[in-house]
Amino acid sequence: MSEEVVQWLTEIRALREELAQCKDERDAAYKSAAHWRELYAKEAQQRRVEARLAQENIVQLEAELRQLKNTDALLPTDRDGAHRLAAIESEVAALDTVQQLQQKLAEVLQSRDRAIASLRKEQEHHQRTRSDLTAALGDTVDELHRVKSAKNYEE
Repeated sequence: MSEEVVQWLTEIRALREELAQCKDERDAAYKSAAHWRELYAKEAQQRRVEARLAQENIVQLEAELRQLKNTDALLPTDRDGAHRLAAIESEVAALDTVQQLQQKLAEVLQSRDRAIASLRKEQEHHQRTRSDLTAALGDTVDELHRVKSAKNYEE
């Protein structure tokens, strides 16, 4: 009988150690999940700010593009429009040759192309970050489910 008691006590100790180890793993998983949630929240906030700034930049560039495409938008309808029109007319008048005009047009087109490339790069970066964070969040959720199912199995 004493051997059975010793065997039971040994098994109980082993189960307690296993339970403690499972609790440690669960706590580590919760800590990891909290860490990933915090990183995701920070990254999401940063992306929201960047998206808002990019959207503001897009709106500004679209407005400028509309103004350049539509000559009616350059008519002096208000003070700012009149000042812009005067500044543009002054700058164009300062261009004496077709070569200078072509050079100015090339500069404007290069500036536009850089802005478009920058916008596309930011959009790609945003999409990549979104995918990475979604995958990390999915992994964390899977780990939590695994820990919960292991906990339910123990009970």
